[in-house]
Amino acid sequence: MHIMKKSMLLNKISIGVLFVFALAVLPLNTAFAQAVLSSAEVQRIIGLVVSEGNARGAPATIAVVDRSGNVLGVYQMPGAAAQVTISSQRGIPAGNGLEGAVVPATFAAIAKAITGNYLSSGGNSFSTRVASQIVQEHFNPGEFNQPAGPLFGVQFSQLQCSDVTGEAGTNQAPKPSPLGLSADPGGFPLYKGGEVVGGIGVIADGLYSIDNSISDIDESIDEMLAMAGTRGFEAPGPLRQVTLDGKLVRYSDTTIAALRTANPSGLNNRQIIAVPGFFNGRIKSGVPFGSQASGFTVTQEFGVPAVVLGDRFNPRAGTDAGALNANEVRVLIANALRVAMRSRAQIRNPAESSARVSISVVDSNGVVLGIARTPDAPIFGTDVSLQKARTAAFFSRRDAGQILIDAGHGHFVNTVRAFGLPTALADGIAFSDRAGGNLSRPFYPDGIDANPPGPFSFPISIWSPFNVGLQFNLIANQILSAAVGCTTIPSLLNGIQIFPGSVPIYRGGQLIGAIGVSGDGVDQDDMISFLGLHNAGLELGGAINNADPSIRADTLSPQGVRLRYINCPQAPFIDSTEASPCNGK
Repeated sequence: MHIMKKSMLLNKISIGVLFVFALAVLPLNTAFAQAVLSSAEVQRIIGLVVSEGNARGAPATIAVVDRSGNVLGVYQMPGAAAQVTISSQRGIPAGNGLEGAVVPATFAAIAKAITGNYLSSGGNSFSTRVASQIVQEHFNPGEFNQPAGPLFGVQFSQLQCSDVTGEAGTNQAPKPSPLGLSADPGGFPLYKGGEVVGGIGVIADGLYSIDNSISDIDESIDEMLAMAGTRGFEAPGPLRQVTLDGKLVRYSDTTIAALRTANPSGLNNRQIIAVPGFFNGRIKSGVPFGSQASGFTVTQEFGVPAVVLGDRFNPRAGTDAGALNANEVRVLIANALRVAMRSRAQIRNPAESSARVSISVVDSNGVVLGIARTPDAPIFGTDVSLQKARTAAFFSRRDAGQILIDAGHGHFVNTVRAFGLPTALADGIAFSDRAGGNLSRPFYPDGIDANPPGPFSFPISIWSPFNVGLQFNLIANQILSAAVGCTTIPSLLNGIQIFPGSVPIYRGGQLIGAIGVSGDGVDQDDMISFLGLHNAGLELGGAINNADPSIRADTLSPQGVRLRYINCPQAPFIDSTEASPCNGK
């Protein structure tokens, strides 16, 4: 009780301070961004790639997007392949997940541009090469007996079928990627004045793949050409020097200095390619981020600076028994935002920056009750935070197993129950995304190479980032579809996520929803969701709460290995020396 009162007091004292702190340390253009790519700049960016491609005899497909994901231009050089093949280059037979699938080259280029853009922010620059580094079965790739990448599974997000991603030509955002997030080198963010304004993606080699090893320097033609397009719009150097778990991210294997050309070629309008559902065939300017037209707008509804998706997901009441009301949702999001603003970011420069995250709240039926983000949070977290929230709510339901069986995924239910969890997905155990992710790796425990897979994963013999297990199988029939609904399960409309950052919400002992967080570090995501809920419960007089410790997934030890529920960083706060903030809660 003493710890709870101390936490509540610190929370209240910090509110006013943090509000002023946020306005002071956040450049206004991160909250009210106005810089855009003009149509002339889009043409120049594409022309730089065309010039480099001509110099290297490498015809390419090129895409440029703005900050909200609107496609501003798609160009296909004469001789460029119209289609590309998806392959991890691991010898996995075609038909296993997306392995061997043939897709439009325009899809690959757009996915790369979206990825570099959505993973980056004013505090970090991530390319598609970085994405490859952080989604594989080992971190780093090629280093055996290491745990999986910190964003393991993020590639299956931002999908067209998500009910969060918006349609082209509307003010709904974020816009989708035709192939999810890309791990194929050749995608970069684009910056103006230190601010992300979009991304570029290029494919010229005919293969949509990954980098299976970080131990060598690649000569990726896709990456060389994409780098050419960033000339004048490069990511600031300090933002490329980001570490994850003490390991430096691999931004690029090429440099501007290695390029053969410096001036753009003129464009042939006949090579500008319309992509149905994404681009109408006319090069255009970007939309100012933070404007109503961008789909992201600033609000003070939560008492601290925050960004919402226009009026699409304002706080609302749940649809289930014992439902969260709109005020409880508002208080929950506000408390999570406050925790984020106090928290030290993991993937952001300069050091001691506060975490920037997206936050989603759902009821136990997966209905969206509210979405908000801190200014300058990486945009990928919008869809991912909702995936995380829905995953925690769904897997904590007593009927989750039966729902999966009815939807044709009984194999995974049978496997997890034979794995040492005989009542799994029917016993009301509270599952966080970290716990579900423990069961979703191709080695169990994670990183022990000689071991068999977790019950929600495929074995390593057929596993790749394009064929992961239950996460992929749930969306397999809809992954390339623009129809709303990535799965046939109504409570999982944008699919599931399998890396940390969510916890279920309870009223007493009754499951009433979940909160998901995604942004500047997975341990931070865990802590912000867990403490945000804890602090909201204090403010609401105990009306809502985290799962009782007796029903949390970390009470389970399948195969003799205890699952993890959350993992909070040590000494995580900028304004406090508190060392273990999650203990005893």
